[in-house]
Amino acid sequence: MCVKVEIFSDVVCPWCYIGHVRFARAAERFRAKGGTLEVTMRPYQLNPDAPVAGEPLIPQLERKFGANARQMVDRVLSVAAAEGLELDYDRAVSASTLEAHRLIEVAARQGLGEEMAERLFRAHFGEGQNVADPDVLAKLAAETGVRDSGEGAEEVREQLARARTLGVTGVPLFLFEGQYAVSGAQPEESFTAAIDEVAERTGQTPIIQLAAPADGCDDDGYCAV
Repeated sequence: MCVKVEIFSDVVCPWCYIGHVRFARAAERFRAKGGTLEVTMRPYQLNPDAPVAGEPLIPQLERKFGANARQMVDRVLSVAAAEGLELDYDRAVSASTLEAHRLIEVAARQGLGEEMAERLFRAHFGEGQNVADPDVLAKLAAETGVRDSGEGAEEVREQLARARTLGVTGVPLFLFEGQYAVSGAQPEESFTAAIDEVAERTGQTPIIQLAAPADGCDDDGYCAV
């Protein structure tokens, strides 16, 4: 049996990065037990109006959240470090993620959607790269082994509209079998339990919340609730 999960996320969302890493570990444990898991990355934009040219992230956060910005960043850095992730907010660039999502869509067609998403997370949070820059995206695609066809924009727009229809207002969100929802960057153990539960409950119809909401980012760009 194959458990299907769609991950709604944005590559400039720190909790999406943390959740991506935690979920990947839980997925590996499930597969090690003989389970089959099909993961599909889905687009979400926390800031659809972010510029393609990009701007330093810290000043942008300070304009939006004032004195709370540094506290938010410090909390994210602490949690990320515990997961083995090195985030460099002082170099990070706030930019449009539309083309990054298109690249993930292209990568998914080549069986590399998760890998492309991880590379984009790392480029944004660890390397200070502008994930809206065409040259940066071309380089990251080549590093990941993705052949960018230039397609995928229409699919991304359709999935962004679908997220709105589903009522997604914060990410990360993990949607199992189109009906079982897990929101936020849950602990690895919670993801493991959710995957196992869905594997047992596949075929049932009710939409249920499998875990209490955890850390995530919302439409206001608040990423350390």
